[in-house]
Amino acid sequence: MNGNLGVYFHIPFCRSKCAYCDFCSTSQWDDKLMDAYLEALIRQLGDFFLPGGSYTVDTVYIGGGTPSVFGGKRLAKLLKALEKRVSLTRTCEITVEVNPESADKALFKQLKSAGVNRISMGVQTADDAQLRRIGRIHSFEKAKEAVELCRKYCTDNLSLDLIYGLPGQTMESWLSSVEAICALAPKHISCYALKLEEGTPLWRENPVLPDDDIQADMYLAAVEVLAGKGYAQYEISNFAQRGFRSRHNSRYWDLSDYLGFGCAAHSFYGGKRFSFTSDIHAYIAGMNGNAPIVEEADELAFNDRVGEFVMLALRTCDGIDENAFYSRWKREFTPFAKRLEPYIASGHVKNDAGRWYLTPEGFLVSNAIIGDVLDAVCQE
Repeated sequence: MNGNLGVYFHIPFCRSKCAYCDFCSTSQWDDKLMDAYLEALIRQLGDFFLPGGSYTVDTVYIGGGTPSVFGGKRLAKLLKALEKRVSLTRTCEITVEVNPESADKALFKQLKSAGVNRISMGVQTADDAQLRRIGRIHSFEKAKEAVELCRKYCTDNLSLDLIYGLPGQTMESWLSSVEAICALAPKHISCYALKLEEGTPLWRENPVLPDDDIQADMYLAAVEVLAGKGYAQYEISNFAQRGFRSRHNSRYWDLSDYLGFGCAAHSFYGGKRFSFTSDIHAYIAGMNGNAPIVEEADELAFNDRVGEFVMLALRTCDGIDENAFYSRWKREFTPFAKRLEPYIASGHVKNDAGRWYLTPEGFLVSNAIIGDVLDAVCQE
């Protein structure tokens, strides 16, 4: 494999499992398991990046789980193993996800030393009662302390996560959280709607949530407030100061190549998608040569790749430029444009000189709009 790509590492360990989380993660671990997992990741790197290859990586993202629980020393060892096998660009974006309760001075100093230049921190809300309600184990005060430590000992390139639609959350409390996060002056903010994922404690509890109309109002209010604070929206859930978009996540939305390492990690390379087992122990055993670890593999047909590109690009504020679309796919955008055009009058879609994109109101019903547009692929 040669060429420019992104690399993702999945770290499935947490101090405690949040009530809403259905990601591949566990709070049942010890140092022995973590060390075995690290060695499995390094062995997997060796399987993909063979000696003598010319591999250039321009984004690295370490997610989870809670990578900060994995510890700075293990993360540094992992990044060093990667650097031995690939060429990192001079401006390579290296992101590590951190939770406030597992962040301290030593961690941030180790991450900086290892070359980490971007931190993504899960704060979720500035309301301590709401934090406890969803199973988070940090306070907002602890989050503020972690932000300051990050800025002092690692990097100022910081992204903070927020969730709206929480049990008991009102418009007032939501906007209070948005303002509190903005006061911390991160470079990037992500705002996600709470989803009750099947099988999670919160799903079993089935709490009363703000209704769809209130959640829509929360979303639109956040878009307006963040714009006024200098955070330009560039994807449905993501906002950034100028020059601080997540370059790694943008790879996903552009159908650029990336490789994922670790349990439950997904990859897209050369038009092929594949993922690995979500069972941590099976993953470790597989990397020891005891069992296969590939869980899913699929090669996207051309029409499927076009459709997926349209779906992902319409989730971004840049949308799709007709000329660029033709240059990349050698097909006219006309069938898709015909499906998008009726949504202009309703204020859900805009067309600026051949660039089609959804408005914030359009993002609220993006699944329906994109589903309609993708019918144009099926009918060809």
